[in-house]
Amino acid sequence: MFVDKAQITIKAGNGGNGAVSFRREKYIPAGGPDGGDGGKGGDVIFVVDDNFSTLIDFRYKKKYVAENGENGGKAKCFGKKGEDLIVKVPRGTLIRDAKTGRIIADISSDEPVTIAKGGRGGWGNQHFATASRQIPRFAKPGHLGEEIVVTLELKLLADVGLVGFPNVGKSTLVSVVSAAKPKIANYHFTTLSPVLGVVKVEAEKSFVMADIPGLIEGASEGVGLGHEFLRHVERCRLIVHVVDVSGIEGRDPIEDFNAINRELVNFSKELSTRPQIVAGNKSDLASEEQVAQFREFIESQGMEFFPISAATTLGTSELVSAIATELDKLPPIKEYEPEPLTDEEIQQMEEDQTGFNIEIEDGVYVVDAPWLGQILSTVNIDDYESLQYFQRVLRSSGIIDKLVEMGIKDGDSVSVFDFRFDYIE
Repeated sequence: MFVDKAQITIKAGNGGNGAVSFRREKYIPAGGPDGGDGGKGGDVIFVVDDNFSTLIDFRYKKKYVAENGENGGKAKCFGKKGEDLIVKVPRGTLIRDAKTGRIIADISSDEPVTIAKGGRGGWGNQHFATASRQIPRFAKPGHLGEEIVVTLELKLLADVGLVGFPNVGKSTLVSVVSAAKPKIANYHFTTLSPVLGVVKVEAEKSFVMADIPGLIEGASEGVGLGHEFLRHVERCRLIVHVVDVSGIEGRDPIEDFNAINRELVNFSKELSTRPQIVAGNKSDLASEEQVAQFREFIESQGMEFFPISAATTLGTSELVSAIATELDKLPPIKEYEPEPLTDEEIQQMEEDQTGFNIEIEDGVYVVDAPWLGQILSTVNIDDYESLQYFQRVLRSSGIIDKLVEMGIKDGDSVSVFDFRFDYIE
């Protein structure tokens, strides 16, 4: 099955927590704090694998999670870094933010791309020792790894895209000019997925041709199969428009030509400006008058016209030569640049790191701040200095100010996760 779109969740590893530890050795009665730092969480990295040609695997596995960093240890030992998660995708896969549609990366080159970064490890208590605080009984938690829902969208990397109505001979053309062997039959929609073929021009010169499944009128609006595959033409440097000039199916080749070009315009204005060469297929079944009439029309549009018969290979070598000549004049295959973060995404990131919500339930001020849970997990509630550190976090994050604004009074109860305390002015 050819699958060219999928949605998955990726989650980088969390950083390990810093350790609370004190040096204990014979003859050293006051060794001091020696808690090590937590390890960094693993990244989620996407790489090209040319053995893959479809995104079908992502239909069955929806979540990809990298390894967390290990917690720090005693004797200033650092926690081990979390293992990176390598995700293999077909060449030409676009990664978009599923919420905003923003392009995050175009996985088209051999360079690995980090999509989600692992969280930094937290500091051990060795970092918090001062002249006045010699026994710090708290450490910093590791930072959370990035998590995002992304859409994977495969846009084939091909130099030339064949477009045209169903059953005009696109698959046959690919099969005779390359080593590709698509399924071919004398009925519409034989080809249910794009087919790539490498066309050799000379000993060290070739180009990639893509047979895009047949378009029909209304394809850009979701009619027929063609709308599913129009995205695969977007990267093509050159479009070869295959038209049945014989009219043996009762259609007018000029009307067919205009109808397909309308679909290209409706789908993408940029795509409609791509250079085109027109191949008049089944010319062996057409009269000289039919071919001449269609040639005159195409050349009046400022395009090159080549009468061919893919079934007998008539004129196909001339067409391939003309394609190679045109490709020499054109820029490389299009690669998409990552788009900057939207204002909405920046705001969401800030809320994830420092955002909070406070509600009053049965007289208790309940603080909801997911990021605060990790900090609280490293606080020793039986230690005064550790509680002071937690109080500084509440104040610097604006939570205390918000409680005052809501009218909290001395002695009122505050709940943060499972930790409940009385507010003191």
